[in-house]
Amino acid sequence: MEVSAKFIRAGIAAQKARLVADQVRGLSAEAAVELLQFSPKKAAKFVKKVVDSAIANAAENEGIDLDDLVIKTIMVDEGPVMKRFHARARGRGNQILKRSCHISVTVAN
Repeated sequence: MEVSAKFIRAGIAAQKARLVADQVRGLSAEAAVELLQFSPKKAAKFVKKVVDSAIANAAENEGIDLDDLVIKTIMVDEGPVMKRFHARARGRGNQILKRSCHISVTVAN
C-alpha cells in the first residue's frame, strides 16, 4: 500500500531541496527521519515535515505498521517564483527571484 504527502510552496529553491531529497530516497522511514533531524541544511526541515506527514497518513488512514515503511519516491518540483526589485545606483534596479518548490513523498511497505 502506498501513501503520499505533499508540501506546496516550500520557501526554498528546488535545487537546494533536491540535495536533501537525494539523501533519503530509498531509506526506511525511521532512518530518513533520523538523518533529516540532524542535517544542518535548511531544506532538511521542509523534507522532514513532509516525511512525517506521509508517515502519519500511513498510520492513521491506512493502519500500516510504521516499522515496515520505506520512502518509495520523493520528488522536488519547482514552484512559483516571487519577483522582487532591489534599487541600485544611478536609478537602476536588479531583479531578485525568491524561488519556491513543491515536495512530494510516497511511502510504501
